[in-house]
Amino acid sequence: MIPLLTGGTVPQTPDALVVRGWCGLALDALGRAREEIDAINVYPVADADTGTNLYLTVESAAGAVEAIFAAHEAAGSPDGPSLAEAVRAMAHGALIGARGNSGTILAQLLRGMSQVLAGEGDLSHGASETSGTSEPSGTSEPSEAGEASEARARRLKEALRHAAASGYQAVAHPVEGTVLSVATAAAEAAGEAPDDCSAVVRAAYDGACAALERTPGQLAVLGRAGVVDAGGRGLVAVLGALVEAVSGQVVAAYGPVDSGARVHAEGGPLGTPAEVCGPEPSGGPAFEVIYLLEAEDDARVERLKTRLDALGDSLVVVGGDGLWNVHVHVDDAGAAVEAGVEAGRPYRIRITHFGAEDAHSAGFVAPQREKAQRAIVAVVPGEGLAGLYAEAGATTVLARPGEPPASGELVEAVRRAHAREVVLLPNDADLRHTAAAAAEQARTEGVRVALIPTRSAVQGIAALAVHEPERRFDEDVVAMTAAAGATRYGELAVAERQSWTMAGICQAGDMLGLIDGDVAVIGADLTVTARSVLDRMLSAGGEMVTLVVGDEVPEDVAATLEEHVREAYLAVDTVVYRGGRKSALLLIGVE
Repeated sequence: MIPLLTGGTVPQTPDALVVRGWCGLALDALGRAREEIDAINVYPVADADTGTNLYLTVESAAGAVEAIFAAHEAAGSPDGPSLAEAVRAMAHGALIGARGNSGTILAQLLRGMSQVLAGEGDLSHGASETSGTSEPSGTSEPSEAGEASEARARRLKEALRHAAASGYQAVAHPVEGTVLSVATAAAEAAGEAPDDCSAVVRAAYDGACAALERTPGQLAVLGRAGVVDAGGRGLVAVLGALVEAVSGQVVAAYGPVDSGARVHAEGGPLGTPAEVCGPEPSGGPAFEVIYLLEAEDDARVERLKTRLDALGDSLVVVGGDGLWNVHVHVDDAGAAVEAGVEAGRPYRIRITHFGAEDAHSAGFVAPQREKAQRAIVAVVPGEGLAGLYAEAGATTVLARPGEPPASGELVEAVRRAHAREVVLLPNDADLRHTAAAAAEQARTEGVRVALIPTRSAVQGIAALAVHEPERRFDEDVVAMTAAAGATRYGELAVAERQSWTMAGICQAGDMLGLIDGDVAVIGADLTVTARSVLDRMLSAGGEMVTLVVGDEVPEDVAATLEEHVREAYLAVDTVVYRGGRKSALLLIGVE
């Protein structure tokens, strides 16, 4: 759980704590409003996921802020992170975790704010530091504290203005009546407020609420459906959290969708004739494509935007400084990815098929496809394993070193699996609590979830090998759990620094052989160390060895290890898989 800003402690770094509190409060607010926002999601595609996408985007931002606090704590820093570090972490987390059209735009809004707020100064509780007038009693000049407070408020106004402008720049074809309109109205209202931080954020929130209620009259599709813009509704929740983080005042929750912000579809927006809404929308592209892009050449990114704009619509490209988040709706998903390859290195590629009826049904409510009886959801390290698990019928969540998935991402995968029964394979001992939280959340949504505590992807492979969806759920879970538990797991990794291990002292650059999570062998050569790990694991017996080889490992290593097993252990079979990019050097399973 993300800690919230409370009055229980005296903050040593109030700026960073305000950012931390804002992230936690925003995550909480979006969690409460997620289903409501999903329900009113009709633009640009009626796929009922805007609330979920915003939640996952903010969850990633909040996680990045927590990580920067944890890093300072681990380093023994008495002051903790600065405001600049906190807002940059927030923006980076939102960028790498942005989901969907709405989440990508929100990431750009947060990035725009961070670019202004990364200067020095305290943004917390501005109202308590000045009476709201610039001239204290007995002097015609403002006090030093008053000057500082007013300067902070002006910088906050500029941050909101720059965020709104950045949002428009990121969208290829901006449309009024969307989150962009709401962000602009918030910035304009903040600009008219007194130079006091609390007054600024409250004005921004009030301006956003008023703009949100106007969206059905600005965008025909909203008027026909009788709802406000879902992305704008999410931004209102985020700004409400900012009010609480900065001023300590809790804003009244924005009214439900059947409040005054709702319009009657048959009467058109705000009682105007329905025909002003225009004709029904035509069908759109079949796929949503999202990926992160490493690209140092800004000119290539501009060419990428031009090419993607010709391929489809809903194009949003956010980021900078070598890292970008790309979102587009297209009919040719492969061409969209190829365009990214020409611009740089795309990764974390996500392709979602809308389906003609799902995306553009006449009533703007996606029809419910029949649920499968049972599905497997698995966390996998590396794109190669993701393909392997997907071929076996599993819904996968890709995890990379240093980037573990959050519980919300696992919950989304369970929803994506669309089954009455789900077996969840975390494949990492450190994800046990995250997976348990995701399973509990999915159960509240009516899904029967069984969590098998797999600690490595090779244990997950063993579990998948005995999975039989026709069996009774409990029997299937027992068989999969037994297979995973009977599989010992090993891993080869490179030591990052000198440290004590179960096998002695290792130096930076040493090859570490881990068995069941503990360092068992320290060596200098990958092949020699891996052979030693295999011998230790097979000393207690075994029938099958599974090797998952990362892209950085030379091709001949797997062949050498396979030959070693064949010659030294005649009755043991070996199977080799490629882990793909960003996977572990070598994973070993012994069944």
